[in-house]
Amino acid sequence: MSNGQRNPLILTGSIFLLRMKIRTQKKLSCSTLVSPWFNKLSVFLGRGPPLSWLLLCFLSIVALIAVLGSSTSNTLDFVTSSSKPDIYSSYRRLKEQAAVDYLELRTLSLGTTRPKELDLCGKERENFVPCYNVSANLLAGFKEGEEFDRHCGMSGLGDRCLVRPPKDYKIPLRWPAGRDVIWSANVKITKDQFLSSGSMTKRLMLLEENQIAFHSEDGLVFDGVKDYSRQIAEMIGLGTDSEFLQAGVQSVLDVGCGFGSFGAHLVSLKLMAVCVAVYEATGSQVQLALERGLPAMIGNFISRQLPYPSLSFDMVHCAQCGIIWDKKEGIFLIEVDRLLKPGGYFVLTSPESKPRGSSSSRKNKNLLKVMEEFTEKICWSLIAQQDETFIWQKTVDAHCYTSRKHGLPLCKEEHDAVPYYHPLVSCISATNSKRWISIQNRSSGSQLSSAELEVHGKYFQPEDFYEDLQVWRSALKNFWSLLTPLIFSDHPKRPGDEDPLPPFNMIRNVMDMNAHYGGLNAAFLEEKKSVWVMNVVPVNARNTLPLILHQGFAGVLHDWCEPFPTYPRTYDMLHANGLLSHLSSERCDLMDLFLEMDRILRPEGWVVISDKLGAIEMARMVVTQMQWEARVIDLQNGSDQRLLVCQKPFLKK
Repeated sequence: MSNGQRNPLILTGSIFLLRMKIRTQKKLSCSTLVSPWFNKLSVFLGRGPPLSWLLLCFLSIVALIAVLGSSTSNTLDFVTSSSKPDIYSSYRRLKEQAAVDYLELRTLSLGTTRPKELDLCGKERENFVPCYNVSANLLAGFKEGEEFDRHCGMSGLGDRCLVRPPKDYKIPLRWPAGRDVIWSANVKITKDQFLSSGSMTKRLMLLEENQIAFHSEDGLVFDGVKDYSRQIAEMIGLGTDSEFLQAGVQSVLDVGCGFGSFGAHLVSLKLMAVCVAVYEATGSQVQLALERGLPAMIGNFISRQLPYPSLSFDMVHCAQCGIIWDKKEGIFLIEVDRLLKPGGYFVLTSPESKPRGSSSSRKNKNLLKVMEEFTEKICWSLIAQQDETFIWQKTVDAHCYTSRKHGLPLCKEEHDAVPYYHPLVSCISATNSKRWISIQNRSSGSQLSSAELEVHGKYFQPEDFYEDLQVWRSALKNFWSLLTPLIFSDHPKRPGDEDPLPPFNMIRNVMDMNAHYGGLNAAFLEEKKSVWVMNVVPVNARNTLPLILHQGFAGVLHDWCEPFPTYPRTYDMLHANGLLSHLSSERCDLMDLFLEMDRILRPEGWVVISDKLGAIEMARMVVTQMQWEARVIDLQNGSDQRLLVCQKPFLKK
């Protein structure tokens, strides 16, 4: 038998001896208990017992293990019950290993064979994004732009495999250096594609041998990102862009964000700027923004609503984003109105919106006239115009829509239930919502007032919100500290790479796959961790996303039975609290979920799953097929909750 093929009986015996070794740490002397039996056995059998007796001993051990394994988690609790709840002593590693061994024993006692490890996918799937198969969409009859939209039923996943990184892929640089410099091999864009692109931000990029550098001071629309941002601030009546927060502008949806330079500047001002852009097979804006560690996701203004609730953003920004806003009778502007909070701003920067004396002036004037007429119908006011930039402000008066002579109808309440890729509608949303609050009257920062919490009372009680926040405060100070030396420091596994010294973080972004109230995000901010969190609310869970967005966090609705709208290798860490138990009653396949997690997680990225022991058992069996390194941690709080901490390896072929 080869070294790679272990005898199950030998493996069982080895694990059993390891468990006995652990119990010696509990001052249980195995030698005093076992040695008399071995002395008697040696007298009876002599020095060379028959092979049949040894085999009988092994079979007896297996039977004993099967009996012990059927007693649920009591054995594990016995092994790990002596330490204090908040402090992990020198026994921590032994306890973690005991939990892992327990799961191995359960697997063996149930007669389950070790699953086969998954292979890497072919090179053609290095940048694979499910649900955006343009060829399949065309064959299915989608046209007039809808072939570029999200259609998950059209994407055949084929064989299950792990999406491999590109040949010359490198671990991203740490923040803040990684925000301005990325490895060119990590994204699917060539020098020729970059130089031929019509992007207004290409002057911000400098192609070197193996890097792309972004210079925020060089060009954007006028004299640089900072000047452009300051111009927008002045146009809405502020002295400088550092006053955005005081004016109620906390969250910005950047449509067609280019390569993320405007969003990067807003992030430096402590604003949350989320980029949405169409799927692109090469040279993707979303992929480049995420590679820089900036908030971004694939999203279209084509035929469906974006997966955000009504009244989500303080500003929607479009700088040469490629959308024809007067198309389809203004339905795209209606979608912007749905997303904007009362008093919010729509910023449009486009050479087509500027009147000129050239032959195209008539066309531009017609466009402006159509925009002016339609924005009046939806109660927007044009508050400023300078050069190629126009800024409209949404009304704060919910009764304005019904007072207009040729205004649009109001939507029914069911339109605002769970806006998960619903078809675009030609009606005005959320005018009767309790969340109809002007951005100028909202408290700044993530600390919400009692009155602000009450408007979300349909989905939760205020005490639940505060309790959730306190839980995550404790989590970061207690068990989360176990991860700190591994995550928020230089990585020990890549000798030869020159990493910057702390406080440059290993983790730039975190996806909270079941965000609840955004408590993890809030705790990160309180601990001053320089990471941003994509807060995901499952579509079949309580819709707490309005509350998350109200705190100024990034968030989105998503069905975890489907792929997430992002490119491969775009997140540094995935966190899931109770998600597996929540999905147990859904149609989701656990293996498909973890394959999607592997796709969107960068090499050497981390996964932290908190769930019940049974769910953790199933998850650990799956991650062994993914070739992830994994360990189980007992939270020692008297419950059957466990942590599964995994790291994705850097696999290449």
